[in-house]
Amino acid sequence: MTISASRRLRRALPLVLAAATALAFPWGNGAAAAVAATSEGIMCETDASNTFSLTASSGYVSTPDGNSIYMWSYGDSGGSFQLPGPTLCVTAGSTVTVVLHNALPEDTSIIFPGQQHVSADGQPAQPQFDAGTPATLTSLVQPASAGGGQVTYSFTAGSPGTYLYTSGSDQQKQQQMGLYGALVVRPVGHAAQENTRSDSTFNSRREFLYLLSDIDPIIHRAVERGQAADFNSLRPRYFLINGRSMPDTISPNRASWLPTQPYGAMVRILPYNATSNPDPALVRYLNAGEVNYPFHPHGSDQRVIARDGHPLTTPAGTDASYDKFLIDVGPGQTWDTLLSWTDAEHWNADTAPIPVPLPQLQDQIVGPGPQTWFSENPYLGGAVGTTPQGVTQNNQCGEYYETAHSHALNQATNYGASFGGMMTLIRIDPPSPNNCPAQ
Repeated sequence: MTISASRRLRRALPLVLAAATALAFPWGNGAAAAVAATSEGIMCETDASNTFSLTASSGYVSTPDGNSIYMWSYGDSGGSFQLPGPTLCVTAGSTVTVVLHNALPEDTSIIFPGQQHVSADGQPAQPQFDAGTPATLTSLVQPASAGGGQVTYSFTAGSPGTYLYTSGSDQQKQQQMGLYGALVVRPVGHAAQENTRSDSTFNSRREFLYLLSDIDPIIHRAVERGQAADFNSLRPRYFLINGRSMPDTISPNRASWLPTQPYGAMVRILPYNATSNPDPALVRYLNAGEVNYPFHPHGSDQRVIARDGHPLTTPAGTDASYDKFLIDVGPGQTWDTLLSWTDAEHWNADTAPIPVPLPQLQDQIVGPGPQTWFSENPYLGGAVGTTPQGVTQNNQCGEYYETAHSHALNQATNYGASFGGMMTLIRIDPPSPNNCPAQ
């Protein structure tokens, strides 16, 4: 781990483990937009009329090794630059309007795969060609002109599920630059189901999203300087979940030190309990990159219930979902999974939760300052009171942590430095969370 990453990890952990207080944030397209306020989990942007105003613009994001990367992205008009674009949440069958304003130096657009009756400025959305002979494809859909152009897209929200929206103009370049976001379509009358099937029910307070992508900083530097970008030599060096790399992925939503990267990626759940916690969490995966991202959590299968906005069913309509340890998300794909942690019978309140000896002091990373990362434990610290005197107890209330990361090990790095990139944590609070802050 680099020094910069280590410092950021020490800064993130106390805040991640702090009380999850409901906050109000001045984000969104004016008074019409509503953004859920939560420390962990999906941050849906909703609107009573399903009308959203987005601006494609440029800005910068930070990486844990101290780099600053020039990006393009969609953000709420009148709001701040952010990566990725806002997570838009709508209901199946509703009419959705997205007004795109373009502040970039070249034409850009948005495509909405999986949605119905898509139009642009009132005309059917369709590919655009130049006047050459033969004609050359310039965009998959009508664009907004460079330097202030505008186009209004409208569509009927498709079947319930998770969808990726991206630029349809010069796609390889513009998607690499950051023009992408998530669209969540919910079933009518069943906000706590992923789709119309009752077996897709999830705990509505435990919904999470992993939007996976990568950055080749050489490409981004060329675009920033107005130079030609050589995509034949594309070599990503940063790998992101929701626009962040580890350890920033475990920082809370709207972390103040990540002003242009608002979405965290830490999953926080409770163990399965037939009475108090019968419903699983929902984890939505999206791939905005050009290669597969083989993603998996340590210690837990996930039940794949939908792919690309379609529930997994047989031709006869029966359940065809399955347990999967590694979610291999292909370019442009989305996967929806249910996650339960069922190992509560091994939970020992005195050793919090599984009996593992506290590492020797030489095997712990301590300071500077009182923060400690217990590098040989499967959780952050031992039972309360077992840490050395004067050292902060990072294990807040006996919770357990699993690592979740890309299994392509180069994707779990920050510019080649390991323990970074496409990696995050899954926090499982104890069955009786006496001292755990509310989520």
